[in-house]
Amino acid sequence: MRKLFVLFMLVAMWGAPVKADEGMWLPALIHKLNIGDMQKTGLKLTAEDVYSINQSSLKDAVAHIGGCTAEMISPDGLMLTNHHCAFGDIQRHSTVEHDYLRDGFWAKTREEELPNPSKIARFLIRAEEVTDKVLAGVTPGMSFAERQKAVAAAMAKIENEAIGDTHYQAQVTPLLESNKYFLFVYETFRDVRLVGAPPQALGKFGGDTDNWMWPRHTADFSIYRVYCGPDGKPASYSKNNVPYKPRHYFPISLKGVQDGDYAMVMGYPGRTIRYRTSTEVQATMDLTNKTRIDVREKKLDIIKQYMETSQKARIQYASKYAGSSNYYKYSIGQNRGLENLNVIERKKAEEEAFMKWVGENPARQAKYGKALDLINAAYVETSDDLAQQYLTEALLQGPELFMMAYRTRALYNLLEKPAENADKIRDAANNLKEMAANLYKDYDAATDQKLAATMLKLYADRVAPQFYPKFYAQIKSKFRGNYEKFAARMFAGTVFSDQARLEAFLGNPSKKVLDKDLAFTAAGDVFDMLRQISAENEKYALQLEEGRHLWLAGLMEMHSGKTFYPDANSTMRLTYGTVGSYRPLDGVLYKETTTVKGYLEKEIPGDDEFDVPARMKQLILARDFGRYANKQGELETCFISNNDITGGNSGSPVLNAHGELIGIAFDGNWEAMSGDIAFEPELQRTISVDIRFVLWVVDKYAGATHLIDEMTLVE
Repeated sequence: MRKLFVLFMLVAMWGAPVKADEGMWLPALIHKLNIGDMQKTGLKLTAEDVYSINQSSLKDAVAHIGGCTAEMISPDGLMLTNHHCAFGDIQRHSTVEHDYLRDGFWAKTREEELPNPSKIARFLIRAEEVTDKVLAGVTPGMSFAERQKAVAAAMAKIENEAIGDTHYQAQVTPLLESNKYFLFVYETFRDVRLVGAPPQALGKFGGDTDNWMWPRHTADFSIYRVYCGPDGKPASYSKNNVPYKPRHYFPISLKGVQDGDYAMVMGYPGRTIRYRTSTEVQATMDLTNKTRIDVREKKLDIIKQYMETSQKARIQYASKYAGSSNYYKYSIGQNRGLENLNVIERKKAEEEAFMKWVGENPARQAKYGKALDLINAAYVETSDDLAQQYLTEALLQGPELFMMAYRTRALYNLLEKPAENADKIRDAANNLKEMAANLYKDYDAATDQKLAATMLKLYADRVAPQFYPKFYAQIKSKFRGNYEKFAARMFAGTVFSDQARLEAFLGNPSKKVLDKDLAFTAAGDVFDMLRQISAENEKYALQLEEGRHLWLAGLMEMHSGKTFYPDANSTMRLTYGTVGSYRPLDGVLYKETTTVKGYLEKEIPGDDEFDVPARMKQLILARDFGRYANKQGELETCFISNNDITGGNSGSPVLNAHGELIGIAFDGNWEAMSGDIAFEPELQRTISVDIRFVLWVVDKYAGATHLIDEMTLVE
């Protein structure tokens, strides 16, 4: 019976595809689900050309690089991604003397390419469904907790067997709320070097104002090179390493895009939650998004004030500001989109229909009747959820001091027995010294003190007193509730607000010093409260997991003829559709492409967001576009398509019907910020930088023609 049920569910889950523009599909399944529809939409390739484990295919040119995607564009390991994906590396390599954020960076030789120890490039070797193997030990009488324990053991066994004694990595990932399971096998390269990046005035033209907006004009790209050991296998950075020879790299099309052209995106989308209930969507709006907006608005204002004081300050905090502002604006847009599209009411209507369907059959009632109750019960009391959101946003991601201090917790524990742990203490102190050099390079204590005072007060104003960390009692009694005075005392007396003081402490670490350090004790209190709140929320975790599992299983049975693609979860996905315009408002039509004219139309000389470099302006006015112009002689910058993407797809290759690179995805549009929860085909668009504009910047603007020579260009 179990085998028959699994077979039925597979048919239900992988039915006929829905509209081409919706869905983040598993490339390993397109031969069963999508290839016919993809070819009707315009694709000229076979399923084997897109995904294969036996021959070179498109998936072999797509890399996962942390929170972004990248693509191989040469036989010598050259790799493209977004400027904002490389922003942290560009910032870390920048100094006042060599301001790569302001001026751009272009390695003239491979010896000049810059290493990035924390950057990795992960390639998918193969993927396969392992649902039957994972569920083989699950029996009908098991509780959900017992089921998940058996599932976890099976997943670990499958992962170990998949890699054997190879250098690959394996991960079994639940899909569709643990109704299906897939095995992914990866190869990870650890020597990734920065090759080129345009100046911020091009790579981030429009700044926060244009973020998530269309029409768009920005050269949002950067170039890396992947290196490996002489044997072709992954290796840590070494001067003896050689450029990686990818299994596949994308030829680059100079033909441009037209309205209605086929467009396909492959990448690693981070997270969508499209099967969540109305209760859960409301919590996302009220808890996650509103908290993020509230905290980051104040945080960004303080950081921006410091960044405006000097070039050094701007470099120091550029990456921190960019990282915080991106999802600040996203949260505003998502709440607005969910309200405008009436998503909560639509979800409620779906739930009412579900419960009616369940109630029509006793067997369904027994199986799925508690699904929504399990989910809703977890949200009856949300004060602890609110506290956790504010604790994370305001205290852990607000001032940096608490995280700096908490990193010494392991050292502190070793200091309980200094003689016995002498060698471990020395090693721990040396590791912290190395870490400190990177931390304090981009740190301003006065700014962090302002953040601490503001965030501590904000937390107290927004969260119930039972969720205050212990040191709040000291602020109330000793400092009479004055958060500025507490922050001033904490920063004045701590060893963590200054690199020299911390290194002096690490030279002769003492438990007594840390016991008296306000920052260290406060950080401990913050994490103690986090553990307390997390433990409370953990009580509902399994209940929520079971409720979501049953809810989606029931929905798939209820709509047995519909395809239920899995939510994004940082595994490789493919989305296909077409280039095209859209109407955001009554009487407004947004065309599918933009040109460099927009740079001149938006220009505000000297402005942080809309300054146009003199060389850029000169080239535009001279119409020096070379072979990168369209048939009308214009240089197109960006285009939109109805592909279904989300965070994590940044840097993804956008491919034409022949599998040639036509652009790099970098954003979604403001009107469809609800897309991670509810896809809207009439509104949702992917914004991509035109690959011809990328090449023009590399060739004409930067003069890095040697990089163009590595690529395969298709006229």
